[in-house]
Amino acid sequence: MHKGRVKSILNQQNGFNLYRGCEHGCIYCDSRSKCYNMDHDFEDILVKENALELLENELKKKRKKIMLSTGSMSDPYMPCEAQLEMTKKMLELIYQYGHGIHLQTKSTLILRDIELLKKINKQAKVRVSITLTTYDEELCKIIEPKVATTKARVEVLKKLNEAGIDTYVWLSPILPWINDSLDNLRGILNYCKEVKVKGIFCFGFGLTLREGNREYFYQQLDQYFPKLKKEYIKKYGTSYECNSIYHKYLMDYFIRFCKENQIKYDLTQLFKELHTLYEDPSYEQLSLF
Repeated sequence: MHKGRVKSILNQQNGFNLYRGCEHGCIYCDSRSKCYNMDHDFEDILVKENALELLENELKKKRKKIMLSTGSMSDPYMPCEAQLEMTKKMLELIYQYGHGIHLQTKSTLILRDIELLKKINKQAKVRVSITLTTYDEELCKIIEPKVATTKARVEVLKKLNEAGIDTYVWLSPILPWINDSLDNLRGILNYCKEVKVKGIFCFGFGLTLREGNREYFYQQLDQYFPKLKKEYIKKYGTSYECNSIYHKYLMDYFIRFCKENQIKYDLTQLFKELHTLYEDPSYEQLSLF
């Protein structure tokens, strides 16, 4: 872990990250890709020491209340957050200036801030997305080795829902020949139904691989699934999109389940919802597939 200063904090969609890199060690992480031009080791976390100052300056300028978002490239609740509390301080700024926030995480540490999230949610809006990929707990520990297991994340969703906070699931990625089974999908979706998530972000059943994360992913396959790298190379070569051979079958099941249980799944509508302070009452479920 090291500290450094940055020139700006918010992107055009009002998204930001307080850290760069990640400690979770997920074997599939796209954020390792070379296209992001990271100039340090991925696990050597950059702490943006002036991020809170920059963020407060931006929030002061806003004439209208906005919905901010964090967690797309680096989990805001990595283990280092327990000591540094930058995310907690960020939430205090969000509350102070009356804005809303969407948090994406895989960590149970978010529950540390649940009272603060409830306060923000009363005056603006809080939405939380949690990634779920693997129903089997032992397999989860291999694929996502340094983060809360699926059951623990589901418990977080339950507690957030009980606190009146809108929750969503990021169902991605699904790894061919590893967790692309109907049993895995059914288990995750039943969890989503049980804890009453509002929506599920599903980008298809497969994963993306490009220079940087492809090499790391293959190293992990050699260690944990020694026969699979050959199959990946044979089927996908250097393709960016690596869809499961069961993609259509799983997608059909996913859409049918969501419709039957009134869970939102249309990506255009879901992304629109995340970036607005108030839910659109005219929401209609659309299918992109």
